[in-house]
Amino acid sequence: MGYLIPVLREKFKDSKIIALHADSSFREQCGYTEKVSALHCAQDSNVQDFLEKEIPDTDTSRIRIIEWRPSLNYYREAYVKLLSQAVEFIKRADAGKRTVSAFGRRWVKNFFRNLGIIEQTLLCKTADIPVIITGSGPGLEKALPAIRETREQTLLIASSSSTMALANGGITPDIVIAADGGAWALRHFYPYFRTGGSSALAANLCAALPSQCALMPVLIINDGSFWQSIALHELSLPSVMISQKGTVTAAAVELALQLSGGNIYLAGMDLSARDIRTHARPYSFDHLFFEKACRFTPVYSQGFTRSRLLKEGGSLDIYTAWFKNALLSWPKRIFSLTDSSAAFEKARSISGAQSAAHYANVKKSVCFKTSVSDSRFFPKRAGEALCAALKNREYASGLKKELSAMLFPQEKDAAYSELEKEILAISGRTSRLKEEAVNE
Repeated sequence: MGYLIPVLREKFKDSKIIALHADSSFREQCGYTEKVSALHCAQDSNVQDFLEKEIPDTDTSRIRIIEWRPSLNYYREAYVKLLSQAVEFIKRADAGKRTVSAFGRRWVKNFFRNLGIIEQTLLCKTADIPVIITGSGPGLEKALPAIRETREQTLLIASSSSTMALANGGITPDIVIAADGGAWALRHFYPYFRTGGSSALAANLCAALPSQCALMPVLIINDGSFWQSIALHELSLPSVMISQKGTVTAAAVELALQLSGGNIYLAGMDLSARDIRTHARPYSFDHLFFEKACRFTPVYSQGFTRSRLLKEGGSLDIYTAWFKNALLSWPKRIFSLTDSSAAFEKARSISGAQSAAHYANVKKSVCFKTSVSDSRFFPKRAGEALCAALKNREYASGLKKELSAMLFPQEKDAAYSELEKEILAISGRTSRLKEEAVNE
């Protein structure tokens, strides 16, 4: 009922206090609503959203959970669920912060580089068509027959890591989605282009994209960060807003919800390993195992080691917990195409309601291509726009916080001059490389 609030305010003057209640009856009894964010009658589906809103990017080591243990005796399971949701949020926030620190600079470089290779962009609108989303989990192999049967009547969105398994099954996606900023992500695209891929591309520009992606019309994904929004606005590039999810398959679901009002079917989103199988076959990294194979490190042993490391790493558990929570808030039209024959039958009945020609016309209406001219100057223009924003009092503080975490993660307070110098260096170098390639 708020007895601790005055004490906490006095002892931790600079801290933000958040109250989570398992019972809505406390809403009227608490007299501490001023300057305290509170969630009453918390449900699994809104705790994460509430905490994301109230706790922006911060050092998770500075977050403390104070329990009122008598609540456990009374509310029992409801209290445990509430506490576990708070713990899951901290784990995910901590994982996100470590990822930004490790890959932030690479993401910024990728962003400016990718601006220079865009030749066509896509505008999108919502249509009524069933959507299939494919990840690269082992379950994708089981779903391939169902995908082939409904291919002409559905919109197929594939993670870049699943395109090789799809191609092996004779399937070409409508949209390939990419969000991974690591250089290894390029290996997913090479087999795709070797098989003559001709899909549209939905990508966060911080992703690692090969230069061949210049041939693909791009649906730009804006993760909602301030710096990306400023750059894209300066260049008048259309985009869809999808926040960072940590896994590309989650971003694919959010994209599907924006593109279609129809049912959504998931395949290959296992978020787990099946014995020593971690991905659908064939997979872009398989050749790495075979290249290293010998008497002392056979392929099966390498698969076992990789499977064990994935399980021990904990990332799959974080993604699984996030998906479990997200499914409660997403519309009740998302089904598994891998594990449920009923879902497959439903997909088949829905797609059978209209002709293939009808859905072909619907697909054409989902995305519209627009040409881009002189994209080689985009990196420089975007860099200059960010530097101008750093000098604007209205934008400087928020922009500095975002860029500092990515470009100077080890420094507590990077100077504006350091940020400006680094941005101009990255964007200027990207522009020069692009101009030299065009001249050649």
